[in-house]
Amino acid sequence: MNVWTIAKIGVKETLRRPLALFLVFLLPMVFYLVRIDVQWQAIRLLAIGVGWAVATLSLFSGVVSSQLDRRLCVMGARPSVLFAGRHIAQAGIGLAVSGVYFAVVATTQDVVHLSAVGLLLVTTVLVSVPLGALMSFAVAKELEGALALLSVMALQLLVDPDGSKAKLLPLWSTRKISAYAIGAEDAQALSEGMLHFLLVFALCALAAWGASVARLGIVRASRLPAATQRN
Repeated sequence: MNVWTIAKIGVKETLRRPLALFLVFLLPMVFYLVRIDVQWQAIRLLAIGVGWAVATLSLFSGVVSSQLDRRLCVMGARPSVLFAGRHIAQAGIGLAVSGVYFAVVATTQDVVHLSAVGLLLVTTVLVSVPLGALMSFAVAKELEGALALLSVMALQLLVDPDGSKAKLLPLWSTRKISAYAIGAEDAQALSEGMLHFLLVFALCALAAWGASVARLGIVRASRLPAATQRN
């Protein structure tokens, strides 16, 4: 079983829940419309809304698919393949959401650096997928995981983005990239935002991958003695 097969399974699982998919598309719109009269806030809140929606989708996907992934491991699937396939599926859905909202911004806002808005949405999705997966490993229940993610996103919204502590939050890069997009800051802000994105993405992806391999590796290892005995 390869990565693309797992990715297709992940997409099909999500498409079977049309209401959840609708809410994933709706949440960023709510964030955007609340502050549509203030351009930089509207764009930044849109990115955070996309991140929140995608991270929540990734969280629930991780919790719901845990039993299936264990069975696939028993059948011989590699934990790293399962991890990569699941993440490609969620990232694909997240990028589709980003594409829709990029078109919304392009038609409703006069942005100085429109391409930076696309970059903002893409980087937000790429961080949010492993962030949600990491939450699903840390808190392996849907309600508790959603509340934990809510706490992170509430801090993201409430903490002063210009404060030093804000840099510890996963979506601080949205502050810098959105500022560059509207022309409020120069290319230095874009560089700072991208550097923060790369660091957070690497940390979240590696932590989520490690947790996945550790959890599923135990299941995979447990089948080896039984297979040896049968032989």
